[in-house]
Amino acid sequence: MTNCKQEAKNPSTENDKETIKEKRQSFENSAVYTTSITNDVKLQLTHAQLNFTDFIQPLETESSVLVNTAKQHQTLLGIGAALTDAAAETFYKLDEDQQKVFMEAYYSIENGIGYSLARTIIHSCDFSSGSYTYIEEGDADLKTFNIEHDRTYRLPFTKLAIEAAGGELTTYASPWSPPAFMKTNGNMLGGGKLKPEFAKVWATYYAKFIKAYESEGIPIWGLSIQNEPMATQRWESCIYTAEDERDFLKNFLGPTLEEEGLGDKKIIVWDHNRDLLFERANVILSDPEANKYVWGTGFHWYEDWKDGIPMYKNVAKVNEAFPDKKLIFTEGCNERFDMERIEDPKLPERYGKAMINDFNHGTVAWTDWNILLDENGGPNHVGNFCFAPVHGDTKTGKLIFTNSYYYIGHFSKFIRPGAKRLSTGTTSNPLSATSFMNVDGSIVIVAMNDADTRIDYFITVDGKTAKLAMPEHSIQTIVLN
Repeated sequence: MTNCKQEAKNPSTENDKETIKEKRQSFENSAVYTTSITNDVKLQLTHAQLNFTDFIQPLETESSVLVNTAKQHQTLLGIGAALTDAAAETFYKLDEDQQKVFMEAYYSIENGIGYSLARTIIHSCDFSSGSYTYIEEGDADLKTFNIEHDRTYRLPFTKLAIEAAGGELTTYASPWSPPAFMKTNGNMLGGGKLKPEFAKVWATYYAKFIKAYESEGIPIWGLSIQNEPMATQRWESCIYTAEDERDFLKNFLGPTLEEEGLGDKKIIVWDHNRDLLFERANVILSDPEANKYVWGTGFHWYEDWKDGIPMYKNVAKVNEAFPDKKLIFTEGCNERFDMERIEDPKLPERYGKAMINDFNHGTVAWTDWNILLDENGGPNHVGNFCFAPVHGDTKTGKLIFTNSYYYIGHFSKFIRPGAKRLSTGTTSNPLSATSFMNVDGSIVIVAMNDADTRIDYFITVDGKTAKLAMPEHSIQTIVLN
């Protein structure tokens, strides 16, 4: 992970007296950072200065990226990952020096990749060592509610993350299942539905969780209603149709949060794959009584199990139909852990493609799944082992940084909360790109080449053009002042 320490600081124009317009024309300060899988380059400064000339018209045979800074779109909330039980348990099995490296690697802007967003879980999920809740089974009055379970690993781990992020980390929570007695199948695992008579109790459970975490010094910015509400999983899961989720929100969860003084918490609906994203959003957001409680719609990337093709277009459809609501990517990971695939370029490129496309279609926040897993892709109490950008080898106590970590870092390190997305276009299929303007006026362009050959390409920003080259299977971040 030492490569991150070779980078320049996130560009700042605090002492620059020029106007933003003048800086766009001159680009006197620029830098290019590259991660090349085949050349073993990891988020390194590869060009200290680009030479911009007057606009160069690319030919049809040439590749280019064009950025129009006058066309600005959504504002970035943040980029980060989930602080699960599995991540926390793995973290405390690392050597102490590696724990410090881990926190700096993820949360330092200067020496790491500057995460600013986190997701946490409301009691157990599959990435826990076992199923548990915060109450005794059958306690419909929630008199036994307590978060003692989380004090061993997840609470201290989350507090360290907040500290490493500079004392502020936008955090939201998601449940995987109500307690077994509240469900039609009498089991936290294997789907089932919330029994109608426990809807109010379950809504109150969310409020108790938020208050308990906040009493520990962990502010909860928001919550999703249910993780993957259309998936009957062998792990913790609970099924809600679109109408079920709509009615639970408007009749129970929304009013309960308001009654408990938590009406400012941001509520995320859906929290499942892109394929049914528009259908779910349409049902809930078309209802005025449900709509008023909704901050935005969350989504995952696992819909490609059908044919291998991500359905990015559905993100744009929701953004077009409900422009007053936000879009947030709430979960994605590379499934079926296999250490022999750890260097497979398809793993980090899945992140790069998704982040570029999701941002270009209106997404304001992007959350990876487990921030850390062990050398087996767990712990996971049902054997659903997966990849993470960083793995901790609990046998040696050491960290393993994968290419996915660096690919995500090309976005999170340089595109900071508050940045505005800029209109961006490319002229060849292997070349994809997005761009943002930070609040300090710096322009950040992220471009990716997923082809087997090098790409020579132009970058044009506000009528000025520079030439660049990108190795095969690589990603670049261009920072302009």
